[in-house]
Amino acid sequence: MPEVTVGYHTYGKLNDAKDNVVWICHALTANSNVTDWWSGLAGEGKVWDPNKHFIVCANILGSCYGSSGPLTINPKTGKPYYGSFPRMTIRDLVKAYILLREHLEIEKINVLAGGSMGGYQILEWALIEPQTVNRMFLLATGASESAWGISIHTAQRLAIEADHTWQDHSPHAGAKGMKAARAIGMLTYRNYQTFVNQQTDPDIQKIDHFKASSYIHHHGDKLVERFNAQSYWLLSKVLDTHNIARGRADSIEEVLDKIEQRTLIIGITSDILSPVEEQRFLARNMPNAAYYEIESLYGHDGFLKEFERIGKIYLDWMRKG
Repeated sequence: MPEVTVGYHTYGKLNDAKDNVVWICHALTANSNVTDWWSGLAGEGKVWDPNKHFIVCANILGSCYGSSGPLTINPKTGKPYYGSFPRMTIRDLVKAYILLREHLEIEKINVLAGGSMGGYQILEWALIEPQTVNRMFLLATGASESAWGISIHTAQRLAIEADHTWQDHSPHAGAKGMKAARAIGMLTYRNYQTFVNQQTDPDIQKIDHFKASSYIHHHGDKLVERFNAQSYWLLSKVLDTHNIARGRADSIEEVLDKIEQRTLIIGITSDILSPVEEQRFLARNMPNAAYYEIESLYGHDGFLKEFERIGKIYLDWMRKG
């Protein structure tokens, strides 16, 4: 690409010692406005308070929230990239962050935090710039994309590709396919117990228009209103590339053993997308990792919902050094 744009938010100010940076990496369809989607942890009076911390959150490349992506104008053609936007890896996303870090004149990141796909970016960043990252906070994430995750993403892409409009040169291309892809995603973000507890109809006489069905339609429609199908397809491919050992070593364990940063890892017991075995694996193989598990009905989305318990664990961990 001849040029890239990185959309970002900052909150607070860099202190004189330049040691108060908290950089948050977001997940698949989120954006750089972290006080919106992680409001339980970031904001005035919260765990990451702009009165104390210099908080940075950048939008990932390939998204449709300010950074270069399929809807961006290609300077070579004067038209949006759409489906011709280049394929990327997690490492490419991190390289864009490094450009932004240098632009903001940040030399050290005190805490690099994020969950799910955000955790993928954090692990890569710590390996690319170990001298820059002081601490890491990882939630519901892993060292590589699993065969389970790749299979889910493939099913989601099949749903998008089944929409005959998905490669159209239009910001609305593939909308119906993305709605179906989001439906697949919702099943993995939550779990059986969540749906049974929250979406079971009290009316046992019903034969149609079930509460659970309405829930799936609602979340599919919400994503269609705010996101882009070509970005969704592209970023699902980016997820599949995640493997910290690629090009570095013969095993993931060998790479993890070299990560020296003090790291807090949290797993959600009901997470079926990134099960706790993935976080336990990280903790076993990282020399300076602390590991906690949270019981939650929210499944994978627990890292976004259980902010009170997450915040307490994090603050206790920070107090220890």
